Amino acid sequence: MDNAVLVSIVCRDRPGLVAAISGRLYDMGANLADTTFAVLGEGAEFTAVVIPPAGQGAQDIRWELAALPEIGDGTVDVRDWRLATHHGPSGRITHRIEVAGGDQPGLIARLSEVFGQFGANIVRLNAETIPGTGGAQYVTRFAVWIPAERADACLATVGNTAGELRLVYRWNRA
Repeated sequence: MDNAVLVSIVCRDRPGLVAAISGRLYDMGANLADTTFAVLGEGAEFTAVVIPPAGQGAQDIRWELAALPEIGDGTVDVRDWRLATHHGPSGRITHRIEVAGGDQPGLIARLSEVFGQFGANIVRLNAETIPGTGGAQYVTRFAVWIPAERADACLATVGNTAGELRLVYRWNRA
């Protein structure tokens, strides 16, 4: 297992944010493993498993990233990562699924439960409200790993559940 750290940054979104963060880590000699970035309202979240160069640890990385002007008054959290830096087969995306329609309480929970029933793993999830002339659309995108022998039944059940919730549903293989 690598001597890795988990970097989590939450701050105001702005152009160049990912370049500033990843560039600073590169300049330090750190290596990025799995990394995510998302705009959340007016904010942004950057999360990465990072392998620091020899002799540097969580506090060194936190100090360097917190000093970036692009972070502003955001928060930078860096802690030891005691898990493997690579993922197994269920961390690989086999299907991308999108459902869209009106927002409803429990929508993500209902759809997520279906994946669990078929032993599928949600690798990535993104949900957002998109304004439109006919009203806002709530769009949820799942990137999932579904066991091959259960894929057809899982996708059909997700489709049925989306239909019950009056959502538009589509999927494709990754």
